Amino acid sequence: MTAFLLGALLALTQPPFHFGWLAPLPLALLLARFSGPRRTSAAFWAGVGYWGLHLAWLPGSFALMFGPVGMVPFVPLIAVEAALWALLVRLLGGRGVALLGGWLLLDLLLARLGPLAFPWGDLGYALTAAPGRMLAAVGGVPLLTLVVLAVAWQLKRGVYWPLALWALLWLVPLPASRPAGHTAILVQGAIDPLAKVQGADPQAVYEKLSREALAAHPEADLVVWPETAVSRLPADLQSWLGGRWLLSGVSAYDGGYRNRIVLYHAGEVVASYDKVVLVPFGERFPWRRELGWLYGLFFDAFGLGNLADTTPGTALEPLGPYGAYVCYESAFGRVTRALVRNGARVLVNVSNDAWFGPTFGVRQHFEMGRLRAVETGRWLLRAGNDGITASIDPYGRVTAELPRGERGWLAAPYSFADARTPYVLWGDWPVFLLALGLAAFGRRRRTWFAGN
Repeated sequence: MTAFLLGALLALTQPPFHFGWLAPLPLALLLARFSGPRRTSAAFWAGVGYWGLHLAWLPGSFALMFGPVGMVPFVPLIAVEAALWALLVRLLGGRGVALLGGWLLLDLLLARLGPLAFPWGDLGYALTAAPGRMLAAVGGVPLLTLVVLAVAWQLKRGVYWPLALWALLWLVPLPASRPAGHTAILVQGAIDPLAKVQGADPQAVYEKLSREALAAHPEADLVVWPETAVSRLPADLQSWLGGRWLLSGVSAYDGGYRNRIVLYHAGEVVASYDKVVLVPFGERFPWRRELGWLYGLFFDAFGLGNLADTTPGTALEPLGPYGAYVCYESAFGRVTRALVRNGARVLVNVSNDAWFGPTFGVRQHFEMGRLRAVETGRWLLRAGNDGITASIDPYGRVTAELPRGERGWLAAPYSFADARTPYVLWGDWPVFLLALGLAAFGRRRRTWFAGN
C-alpha cells in the first residue's frame, strides 16, 4: 500500500498538476523501497499507483462516450506499464546507478516502439512549469528526466545539497522574449466530434470565425484551423483570405483515410502533410490479422462498426516554413526535431482533444506538447478544436490562450527562427549513451561486488 501511495504522489508531480517541485521527494522514497527485499512487488504497485492516476483521464473519457465498457481496455494498459517498472527493478535492482540508466532507456524505448510507441509519463515533465525546463533545449525531456532521477537518487543516499540545484531550476528567471513580429489567427471551432462523424459540416463555422478575426486583425499573415476541421476547403476561400496563408486539418481519402494538413496560398493547395505517428489502438490497430476477432468484439461493444486503420504519412517534412504536425505527434520530441532539421522555422500543432471530454487529459496533453517549443527553439502555434488553442514562445511560455470549449479565435504572436538548439543537432543520443553507460556500469559494479 505504501508503494502504491508513493506512486500516486509521484503522478501528482506531473502535468497537469502543480506539484512538480516536489518530484524528487516521493521518487527518493520509492527508490529506497526498490532497494528492499520486496522490491519487485513494490515497483509493480508503485507503477499501478503512478499510471493509474497519471492516465485516469483515458478510462474516464472513454466511459463518458461508451459507458462503463469504455474503461475495460485501460486495465491491461496500466498493468503492462506497472509490470515494466517491476521488470526493470527485478533486472537492475535498486542499489546502484544501473536503475537510473535503465529507467531512461525504458522511456526512450517506449517512445520508439513502432506502432506501440507511447511516450507518456516521462518524469522530466515535472519541470514543465519551471524555468529549468530550458535544459530541454540541450537534451530534450530525457535530460529533464535524468535531472529528476539524479536529485532523487542523491536524496535516497542521504545527500541533500542537490536540493539547492533543484531549487535554482525553479527560481532562476527566464530572459524576456524578443518582439514576435508576426500574427496568426488560430481558430477554435468547438465542434462536437460525434456530430461531425454523423455528417455535420463545420465549414461555415470556420469561415465565419476567420472572416471576423481577419477584419479585427488585418495584419495577420497566417490562419490555422485545427485537426480534421473540414473535409474540403471553402470554394470562395481566396476571396476573403487574400494573400495570407492557411494551414488546415483535413479529413482526406487517398488510398485510404489520411489525417492531413494542407497549406493553402494564392488560390491553391501548395503542400500537404499526412500524420506519420498514429495513435495505437485508435488510428492504427497492431497485429490486426491475428487479433481481428478481438478488435471486432470491442468495436461491436462500442458501436463503432469495423474501424479501418488510418493510412500514415511517410515523411516528417515541413510545409514551407511551417513545421506542421497532428495531435498525438506533439508528445514526440523526435517529430518536431525532424521537422526543424528539415527546415521548419515555426511549429504549428493542430489537434482535436474534444474526444477527451472534461477530463484533465486535455491539459496534460497540452503541457507536455509545449516543451517541443523549448527543445527546438521555435515558436509554437497550437489550434485545437475545442482547445487548448494557444501561442507558446521558444522558452515554453504561453503568451496567449483561448478558454477551452469556447467557440472563437485567437490573435497569436509568433516569429520565425533559424538557429538550431543542441537537441535539434544531437537529439536523444547523448542522454541515450549516458543511460546505457549508467546501466552497464552500475550492473557490472553490482555483479563485481556480489562476487567479492
